[in-house]
Formats: sequence, C-alpha cells, structure tokens
Amino acid sequence: MSDAGKKESKGIFSRLLDKLSRPQKQFLSTLSGLLLLGLVFSVLSPFFFSVNNILTVATQTAVIAIIAIGQTYVLITGGIDLSIGSNIALSAMAAGLCMRANLPVPLAIAAGLLTGTFAGAVSGTLIAFGKLPPFIATLGTMTIVRGLSFTLTQAIPISNLPKSFTIWGTGSTFGIPNPVITMLLLIFAFGFILAKTKLGRHIYATGSNFEAARLSGVNTRRVLMTVYMFSGLLAAFAGLIMAARIITAQPAAGDGYELDAVASSVIGGTSTMGGEGSIAGTFVGAFIIGILRNGLNLIRITPYIQKIIIGMVIVASVFLDKIRRKD
Repeated sequence: MSDAGKKESKGIFSRLLDKLSRPQKQFLSTLSGLLLLGLVFSVLSPFFFSVNNILTVATQTAVIAIIAIGQTYVLITGGIDLSIGSNIALSAMAAGLCMRANLPVPLAIAAGLLTGTFAGAVSGTLIAFGKLPPFIATLGTMTIVRGLSFTLTQAIPISNLPKSFTIWGTGSTFGIPNPVITMLLLIFAFGFILAKTKLGRHIYATGSNFEAARLSGVNTRRVLMTVYMFSGLLAAFAGLIMAARIITAQPAAGDGYELDAVASSVIGGTSTMGGEGSIAGTFVGAFIIGILRNGLNLIRITPYIQKIIIGMVIVASVFLDKIRRKD
C-alpha cells in the first residue's frame, strides 16, 4: 500500500474513533485487552482454546459476572457494596434450609432470592435514609449477614441438596452450562434496564451529581434503595448457582467475592467516582478476571502470585480511570 493509501486508511480510522463516545472507546479498549489476553494464553498453553476449557472459563466466570452486575449499578451511583460475599452465603443457606424442610424447590429458590434482596434493602435503607457512607453501611451489613449465615446452622454446611435444584449448577442446555445461560439472561435484562429505561437514566444522574439529580426531581432515595436491592438479588442468584454447583450450601461461601465484583466493574470501565459504567463493559471485565485466573493456572503460576497480578491489574485500571477523568 502506498504512503497516500496508508494516510487515507489512518484518517478513516481516526474519524471513526472520533465519532465514538468515551464509554464506547472504553468498551473497545477493554474488549481489545480481553482478546489480547486470550491470544497470549493461547500461545503459552495449547489447552487454552479447547472447547472444554472455554466452557470451564465461562462457567467459573458466571458467578463473578452476575455479582459484578449489581456492583456496577452501585458504583455508578458513587457507592460500593461490601456485603455481596455475605449475601451469597446467606441466600444459599436460606434456600438450603427450605429444601431441608422439604419445601418445593421453586419456593426454596424464591426464599433465597428474597433473602438476598432484603439484605440489600437493609444496606439501601442505611444509606438512603440513614445517610451512612456506603462503605460503612455495607461493611456493617457484611458482618451481620455473615454472622447470620454461620448462626443458622451453627456453621454446618447443608449438603445433599435435591437434584432438581443442583441441575441448575451442574447441568447444561443445548451444550451450554446452565450457569452460563443464567448469566447471559441477567446480563441482557439488567443491561437493558441500565441503558434503555428511565430508572437507568436516574441511576447515572444520581452518580454524576447527586444534588443536581435530587433538585431536578429524581427520587434519589428510591434510586439508592433500588440499586442495593438489585445488588442483593444478584448476589442471591450467584449464591444459589454456587450451591447448586457444589451440591452444598456453605456459610463461608462467597468470602472475598465482593473484591472480584469491584475488579470486574472497574476493569470494564465503571468509574469509582460514579456516573460512568456499562453492563457490557462489566461482562468483558469479568471475563478478563476469569481468563487471567484460568490462564495463570494453565501455565502453573501459584495462587499467591495470581493475587499479586490481579491486584496490579485492578490498581492499573483505577489509575487509567483517573487519567480518563482528567482528559
């Protein structure tokens, strides 16, 4: 290609980029990072691009992606939810207790989902009406909810869950693992709510400028209540899937998962300052975390080193977010 042709192609590419909004550019950047990561691990390990490994990554990432959806909603409002991991455990324990009492599985699932939603509502109430900082409010609920998880059965896991429930975590439909199908349905549903509905616009407005949103007629208290209830509901979905996968509801489940949720959201372009973020970006961010862990396992990097690497990725993502904000 001649120099003139190269300049023309470069000019077309630049004009296309200029037409994109900042969130769209961020999403393309995150997606490029995911593809590059996949390429690197496919070179380092011949097993990475096998069908079995791809399905394994998708299944393992499903739980992280689901809880990251809720964390994204919260972060966009300028908050944070530290109680996600505890909600995972309590919701699974509530459903497990119902199944042990021989209640129908659908009712047990509903009980688990309602438990997570209620726990989220408690955090939302403390923040929206009690005016507590999100960090403090969710730190408190995290401790209370985790304590309840252990207290319900004196720290004894609930095992031998019925097959009609565990099929949710261990089965597949048309060759696609059921946890992955659940993840995709939740991604589409909550992505639509955030991008296409009045509630979604109010969530962005609340995070961009809380006082301006309130003065313009946005019911900011309702918005905060809703996002924390969503976060609790999605944590409950994740907890039920985890219990179904291992056929046991454990009071210690979900420990530290709130950090994975924050990492996925931030890597996917959600701003820690509020007002920016997308479910599509979070979805890609979750898979960056999932692929990073899987690839590092395949090339036999120890879990301790993996934590260091993932921590560095999180710090770099927040640093880049601050640079973008200055621009």
